[in-house]
Amino acid sequence: MVHTADTPADAPYWMAAPSRPKLKLPPGACDAHVHIFGPRKRFPFADGRGYTPSDAPKEMLFSLHEFLGVEHCVIVQPACHGPDNSITVDAITATGQAYRGIALVPTTVSDAELKRLDAAGLRGARFHYMKHLAKGPSIDEVIAFGQRLADIGWHLQIHMEAALIADLTPALKRSSVPVVIDHMGRVDASRGLAQPEFRALLALLADKNIWVKVSGSDRITRQGPPYADAVPFARKLVAEFGDRVVWGTDWPHPNHAGPIPDDGMLVDILAEIAPSEATRQALLVDNPQRFYRFAPAKRRTAATGAKS
Repeated sequence: MVHTADTPADAPYWMAAPSRPKLKLPPGACDAHVHIFGPRKRFPFADGRGYTPSDAPKEMLFSLHEFLGVEHCVIVQPACHGPDNSITVDAITATGQAYRGIALVPTTVSDAELKRLDAAGLRGARFHYMKHLAKGPSIDEVIAFGQRLADIGWHLQIHMEAALIADLTPALKRSSVPVVIDHMGRVDASRGLAQPEFRALLALLADKNIWVKVSGSDRITRQGPPYADAVPFARKLVAEFGDRVVWGTDWPHPNHAGPIPDDGMLVDILAEIAPSEATRQALLVDNPQRFYRFAPAKRRTAATGAKS
């Protein structure tokens, strides 16, 4: 289905009142993977998109983060808004660049536009290799494009089907800039840690230029909450590559097929993913600060509808 300006919005993918986390996040904690949608009247969706979400604007995100104890964040430009990164720039500006962003751009984007986005607080470019999202440039084109990103200190963010990890590995290892793999490579948790796709991800991460987001437990699970089948994958990645991992909620959970995630629960499973205070400090504070270079957090005042 091709979506247009007249396509009605999907029902919300997110939980309006998540539970209050039992786990207290360390000062400076970062949610390194979120999206925002709309308001549609101010930030129209791109024609030809594959989905039409309900509005989930920056104010809702700020309120959620206040509730969860998150101080820094990485806003990933969503596919439904296309390569007009205005919505992401607007949200970053509202935080004084205590939040950063990841852009959607064509590989033909001008140097001037890249410099403008960099000044606005964006720090990387995302490319999709997922069946449910529009086909983009080839991996070889993306790796060549990465040479231009090196000049501004950006990285590549790759969202791919698990079945493609091994095939894309040789190209990803040629990257002249760091590469971040989204959502633990979208592996199928029901197939266990010994599955070929997860072994391919571990082999890829042997390259110290590769990072991974231990987000998406709610996406790779086949059991549903509290994601007991998915947690071992995240825990393994944190244990083996503790200086190149970051974590995110993936709020507001676009195109989510399972039970709507409880963001409070996603925080609480961090106690299993990163069992010690030291590992959580690296995952949530030190690694993202080193990688994204946040400005100091400023106090946000926003009411939350989350429940206690």
